[in-house]
Amino acid sequence: MTEFKEGAFLGIPQLDGDPDVVVMSVPYELTTSYGQGTCHGPIATISASAQVELYDPLLPNDLPCGFSIHTAKPWDGSGNTLQEQLDGISRYVASFESGFPIILGGEHGMLPAIIRAVSERVDLQELTIVQIDAHADLREHLNGDPDSHACAARRTLELGVNKILQIGIRAISREEVEFAESDERVDLWLARDILNPCGGEEHWKSWLSTLSSLNGPVWLTLDIDGLNPAYAPTTGTPVPGGLAYWQIVDTIETISLNKSINWIGADINEIVPDPNNHVTEFTAAMLATKITAAFLARKLEGLQ
Repeated sequence: MTEFKEGAFLGIPQLDGDPDVVVMSVPYELTTSYGQGTCHGPIATISASAQVELYDPLLPNDLPCGFSIHTAKPWDGSGNTLQEQLDGISRYVASFESGFPIILGGEHGMLPAIIRAVSERVDLQELTIVQIDAHADLREHLNGDPDSHACAARRTLELGVNKILQIGIRAISREEVEFAESDERVDLWLARDILNPCGGEEHWKSWLSTLSSLNGPVWLTLDIDGLNPAYAPTTGTPVPGGLAYWQIVDTIETISLNKSINWIGADINEIVPDPNNHVTEFTAAMLATKITAAFLARKLEGLQ
């Protein structure tokens, strides 16, 4: 395994005072069911970010564009049981009272713990989660484990979340389909519909229109396997037929342009670095940079 260097996100020096953006690392990996290595994803992504250009067309100047970006020390991984670790993740996220959080993971099983921390700041009954993913993560349990990464969205709904919008889904069980059809809080945009040469454009327009019509608090959760494996070849459970990189960028920018929402944070998860091919962590670093720029553009417009 390559030794990734600890450092600041994008190589940007840390400033005193309250940050505008705080980049957190959650190297959590206890329930992965196929490929391993997501615990190395955060540090690899931050290391890769040093190679990312600081220009973004949404901003008048290069990042940090006069703002403060803080790279937090990683979650320490403490806890003798799975539940103790999830509780520790919640405390870690909640400990940062200022700054827009961008959380790097780590397996997607961390999502309910993150949302529990977020509940201290927003009413979950008003919260919409935008989920980019190959999997719906709506199982009741996987191999008897209700806290598996395959159950993350369902456990999050049980916390009282108002709505989950899912796009890129293409590996889904009958149980999850039936649950989504019966629960009005779940809206699915399947990858086969979005990417279908016959009619896919209309589904894509529907997705962007839905994002543009949102209001209230919004959280973006981005499982890197939502992308086509060409952009993220090393992840816990790669699935063919995923979204294009620019579709993810369009999604992020559409959220950013919505004047009716309060964008409260984002996470990027299931990042598995490859010492011989850095595409996955570099893609994650590029998308974390895009999220950073999109949020700061909102601040410049007075939307946050």
